[in-house]
Amino acid sequence: MIATVVWGTGNVGRAAVRAVVAHPLLELAAVLVHDPGKVGRDAGEIADLGRELGVLATDDVDAVLAAKPRAVVYAASGDVRFDDALADVVRAVRAGAVVVTPALYPLYDQRNAPAELREPVLEAVAAGGGSLFVSGVDPGWGNDVLPLLVSGLGSAVDVVRCQEIFDYSTYEQPDSVRYLVGMGQPMDYQPPMLMPSVPTMVWGGQVRLMARAMKVDLDEIRETLDRRPLETTVTTPNMGEFAAGTQGAVRFEVQGVVDGEPRIVIEHVTRIHPSCAPDWPQPPSGAGAHRVIIEGRPRIEVTVEATDEGENRSAGGNATAAGRLVNAIDWLVDAKPGLYDALDVPLRPGYLRK
Repeated sequence: MIATVVWGTGNVGRAAVRAVVAHPLLELAAVLVHDPGKVGRDAGEIADLGRELGVLATDDVDAVLAAKPRAVVYAASGDVRFDDALADVVRAVRAGAVVVTPALYPLYDQRNAPAELREPVLEAVAAGGGSLFVSGVDPGWGNDVLPLLVSGLGSAVDVVRCQEIFDYSTYEQPDSVRYLVGMGQPMDYQPPMLMPSVPTMVWGGQVRLMARAMKVDLDEIRETLDRRPLETTVTTPNMGEFAAGTQGAVRFEVQGVVDGEPRIVIEHVTRIHPSCAPDWPQPPSGAGAHRVIIEGRPRIEVTVEATDEGENRSAGGNATAAGRLVNAIDWLVDAKPGLYDALDVPLRPGYLRK
């Protein structure tokens, strides 16, 4: 069994605990938390498994890494604490662990990542024998392996479009929703996540990754942005009230331009309530969906919906992102130590539950 640590128990971490427990080759060795209120709680309770696992959450990073776990699922946020997240990941790799994480988005396309980010990881790999695989939480598979797989089903491909269509009203990260993305803020507020060049910083690596796989050279990466206000005040179950006139929906694209035209596109359509921007793309049902559209011959459209933690589709998206990462662990353990991306790590089959 592969001793595996889950570091962080937010939206992704809870799903990661469930995925580790379900995997026949993995053993949940420890759960690391930041919130003092979670220390000492059973991981099964935190992860909403409905049973205790006998693994109590701890905040003692030194002790957990000193036990030399073979793998770490790093599920703590990197949005507003990137340097800290990178330091944590490098520490775990240096301790000899295979680390999988969605937190370090500049390493989605690690071959083209800045040297100042690659070098600390590669030094840790050389020193400790660990590995690192980064795949996004939006989820990564929706912007790399799925569109590339589907593109191979056609005879001619004109445009590859990846969409996340999401209702934030059920999400449980109020700081990210209100301040990073700007939902509920005045329309003249500048959300950090929507500042010029930031979407490219986050999702440009996945555009470059797809271009590399499809063997095309990008002229450039462009961004588009549209924002809509709420027409009426709405109340959400987890984050309270969002006032009329404040930002209620955002739509942006990160476009890989080939021969002057956007040919590889990652698009996000996000709302705080279904009533805002009803003319924009909508999920078939529920809170959200991920969609790949291949414009060409034939035209192919694939929509993926996932539910977890009841009927929560936001949790379902997090669960599939966590599943992609957790299911890669046994492959990474058998591979040589190194820094990997989504083109290196195959999409692994699941296991039938016993």
